[in-house]
Amino acid sequence: MTLDVLAERYFRPRDERDAESDGVVLAMPIVLRLERPPAARTPVLEAAARAALAVCLDPRAADGGEWHDAVSAWVSRYIRKIARRARGAHWAAVAELPGVTVDVEGAQARALLPGPVDEVPKVVSRLQIGGTDLERDEPGEPPAGVPVIWVNAGLGMSVGKAAAQVGHASMLFAAANELTTVPAFAVRDADGDRWKQLCSAATSGDGVAVRDAGFTEVAPGTITCIAR
Repeated sequence: MTLDVLAERYFRPRDERDAESDGVVLAMPIVLRLERPPAARTPVLEAAARAALAVCLDPRAADGGEWHDAVSAWVSRYIRKIARRARGAHWAAVAELPGVTVDVEGAQARALLPGPVDEVPKVVSRLQIGGTDLERDEPGEPPAGVPVIWVNAGLGMSVGKAAAQVGHASMLFAAANELTTVPAFAVRDADGDRWKQLCSAATSGDGVAVRDAGFTEVAPGTITCIAR
């Protein structure tokens, strides 16, 4: 399974991980559909989390599949993701590129096949990364029986940054639990005592923590999400 490589890399000490020695930076583009008015923040993030994992578990990413080489090369390095926003004709154009779209309560995100950041198709590179954010909504307690990705609310991450982080979390959770299908992840914010409790539990092995590399918005090593 493609995620075996991810598990082997991410669940060993950070100072033992391989560096990107050839200078080629690989990333997965995640495109968030933000029409006017946009969908609510929580379902957008849930769609992004599921879409990122769906690309990895797609049959085309399996050994011998047409996506295998691209996905395997990416997960063997830093699983960088770059979230952009689109609507209207731009969204329609992105839908023609290799990837997987997930819809959650009318919110849509499309994770595209990862590749070199300097070779992104023009229909993607012209999409804005920042400039639009979504107000925090109140989705309530997560439903029983589904894995939850808890987002570190104290960081105040943009929706694009949070989308990338929940995508990391869904993949790491799947790798740690040897999943072969995409579960219906719930995404919720956590701060204060709840976040402290989640971090403590993850340290003891109850949950998978995402520690950011620090390329944008947060300091290196910051825990951005915990999936459990």
